Amino acid sequence: MAKAQFQRITLGLKVRQFRQEKGWNFDELSRRTGISTSYLNEIEKGKKYPQPANLRKLAAALDVTPDFLASPELTKQLAPLGQLLQSNFLNELPLELFGIELQQVVEIIARAPDRVNAFISALLEIARNYALRDEHFFFSALRAYQELRMNYFEEVENAAEEFVRTHHLPDNGGVTAQALAELLTKNFAYRLESLDPEKYPELKNLRTVFVPKRRRLLLNPQLNDRQRAFYLAKELGFNVLQLRDRPLCAGMLRVNSFEEALNNYLATYFSVAILINRHAFVRDVGILFNQTTWNSQLLLHLITKYQASPEVLFQRFNLLAQEFGLSKMFFLRVVHELDRDRFEIDKELHLNRRHEPHASGLNEHYCRRWISLALLRKLKLNDRAGELLTGVQRARFMDTDQEYLCLSVAKHGYPTPNRNVSITIGILLDEQAKRLIRFWNDPEIPQAAVNVTCERCPIADCRERAAEPEQYQRKETRRHMLDALRKLTSS
Repeated sequence: MAKAQFQRITLGLKVRQFRQEKGWNFDELSRRTGISTSYLNEIEKGKKYPQPANLRKLAAALDVTPDFLASPELTKQLAPLGQLLQSNFLNELPLELFGIELQQVVEIIARAPDRVNAFISALLEIARNYALRDEHFFFSALRAYQELRMNYFEEVENAAEEFVRTHHLPDNGGVTAQALAELLTKNFAYRLESLDPEKYPELKNLRTVFVPKRRRLLLNPQLNDRQRAFYLAKELGFNVLQLRDRPLCAGMLRVNSFEEALNNYLATYFSVAILINRHAFVRDVGILFNQTTWNSQLLLHLITKYQASPEVLFQRFNLLAQEFGLSKMFFLRVVHELDRDRFEIDKELHLNRRHEPHASGLNEHYCRRWISLALLRKLKLNDRAGELLTGVQRARFMDTDQEYLCLSVAKHGYPTPNRNVSITIGILLDEQAKRLIRFWNDPEIPQAAVNVTCERCPIADCRERAAEPEQYQRKETRRHMLDALRKLTSS
């Protein structure tokens, strides 16, 4: 935070505190100082800093010295807030994206500093217990921003279409890695090299590394053509959209700011829009939805047509909300760590509201009935690298009336060893979805009652259960205790 801004805010906080301690309103302080109520209001909000003469008048009226009023020192009650301001944490919040000013946040905090300080301490304690790092916050803020925008960015769509038109790229699938490589080298002076695992053994699991000074892009030699095309198009995105703050490697080992996380996402969005033209994809999805029975080959055909990985193809389903009015949906990527036989949700996005399933973050066992996990368990038994498994499911979540049509693809996770991944899109089966997706009630589509984790699931005879329902049992025990207590105290 800039020094001048910090001075304005801290002085405003002290004036507010001392005025309230004396039980004065703005009119009373104005009468005692000769300063207008509107100007006093601006001072307390941290928007104005008084001239020396007015500073002395304020200090005299509030029974403090001018030096203390002007100093960065805060009272014991406000001290934690001062530490928060100096930590630069608030500056890292992407407040402008949500139409919020920093002064508004400070004003809210200052209204009840004791309670807010306790709240901040609780958040920090939670962060420590769950080992939350800065990047967790940045990615959570980014996900909230995506959901606020329904994961659709018209300005990036237009930039991608203009780029395709200008450089005569295919607009109906078939954008090759070779064509993208030529554009990077000729238009943006890139040098494309191999990320040699013998030369850089510590970086062998990274997919790309960018060296800014010499504009070198090192690509993992194990990347297939689809993956190469995605990362090359993403580099074009950084340049075409003029995104300066950016990660230097795929996977973002370290996130330095929210701006960096956002720019990485926008470049990814540009890449997907280049590889899968929105107009062509809308036509193809319309054909898929118009089938009266589920046809997995049509889904595989889209992957082949656009020479896209399943992740890239499923990200393009962001157009469902914009073009088809299907806004109640979620996107999940589940990683299967083969060595530990452990499943983890490493990417998720929920449109319209938070849907089931979702990441729990509680080190519990995700429900094996999800199509996402079922495909990965099946894939583990299949040693043929590069093969894709597709699946569909109508998933009804326990104790709710929510049912989702889930489309999923699982694949081997090369070049990262011992990891497979599945990508799933879930569409809430409301009346709009049932009208548009004609195959939703295909009797061949398996149906399943599912939950979030085994630990919280009441299904007694579940053959796929991976852990005992300890959390559910604790919840039921507590519910029975509360019922008994209510009956006893009301008699």
